[in-house]
Amino acid sequence: MSDIKKVVLAYSGGLDTSVIIPWLKENYNCEVIAMCADVGQGEELEPVHDKALKSGASKVYIQDLTKEFVEEYVWSVVKAGATYEGKYLLGTSFARPVIAKALVEIAEKEGADAIAHGATGKGNDQVRFELTIKALAPHLKIIAPWRLWDIKSREDAIDYAEKHNIPVPVTKKRPYSMDRNIWHLSHEGADLEDPWNAPKDDVYMVTKTPEQAPDKATYVEVEFDKGIPVAVDGKKLNAVALLEKLNELGAANGIGIVDIVENRLVGMKSRGVYENPGGAIIYFAHRELEYLTLDRATMHFKEQIAVRYAELVYDGMWFSPLREALDAFVNTTQETVSGIVRLKLYKGNIISAGTKSPYSLYHEGFVTFGRDEVYNQEDAEGFINLFGLPLKIRALMQQGVKK
Repeated sequence: MSDIKKVVLAYSGGLDTSVIIPWLKENYNCEVIAMCADVGQGEELEPVHDKALKSGASKVYIQDLTKEFVEEYVWSVVKAGATYEGKYLLGTSFARPVIAKALVEIAEKEGADAIAHGATGKGNDQVRFELTIKALAPHLKIIAPWRLWDIKSREDAIDYAEKHNIPVPVTKKRPYSMDRNIWHLSHEGADLEDPWNAPKDDVYMVTKTPEQAPDKATYVEVEFDKGIPVAVDGKKLNAVALLEKLNELGAANGIGIVDIVENRLVGMKSRGVYENPGGAIIYFAHRELEYLTLDRATMHFKEQIAVRYAELVYDGMWFSPLREALDAFVNTTQETVSGIVRLKLYKGNIISAGTKSPYSLYHEGFVTFGRDEVYNQEDAEGFINLFGLPLKIRALMQQGVKK
């Protein structure tokens, strides 16, 4: 690999990427530029710059991608209503393409030969990073140390870090693998690797447990414009501020804890515990508004699209023609998904408390159980006769065959 002189590393300051800097320099004799993506992980970024330099990086970029992440990635998935395997709100999945896109931009600016990442050979993130790089900069080489080095476990990585005097935020007493951004916080590994083990209360770093939540319900109103949340309790907010506000409300009420054994793209099942307070509120509210504003055929077809959309995002195919095509369909459906949803938050539960929209397809005059002048119930007989005609003909056929 003598042709690799400069590498841009996706750097988080965590265990894996902390040990990758000296490893790259030892094994490739190359310059390492660290790129840390700020996707709303908060105080975790404070020590990153100095730490990367102390670990051997020649330069450090800290890219603020939070606004782009929420507006161009999160909202797209929300509008699609996409959840992976019915539970996972894709917090890590759709953060990777925006990070990889920034890596490519810096690599091209710096004239780098390769991009490196800290994803393991067992996980999904290696696919997400590398497919994005291939889609945007196919000429760049990719280095994935976890597929190359002699380090075989997180314990080995901790030992390597200690040997090279690299401080890491993970210890053998708390060896969870975590990923955090403004949308979610994920936890994997250690005692969570046994699906029979309930998550310990101290796992949660964002959200209160339902038992810790207040005994009094919290009510919140979320306003949407064309499928995008734009206001909370009547106050217009930008995308980042709105998500932060709903994260705060959700976390305080024990909202958004998900425990799932999911099917990884690479073929194995893994167990993850996710904290998604604001995201859970937004998904629920968005769905309530669609119940009111989408017709039956569109809504049911969109449900099918959501499954495929989630798979594409989970599988790292963000920059694929199919996802872009599905976006066109989704955006058309969202033209009328505007209105206000009121929710009741109580000890981990989200409960509907009212929905209104100028595009509502609900018409009390037609659906009422009281007297109405717009619906002739006698019409239903002819409809049922025609709708059920295939069933009747099939039954007559079967009777004829038996004779």
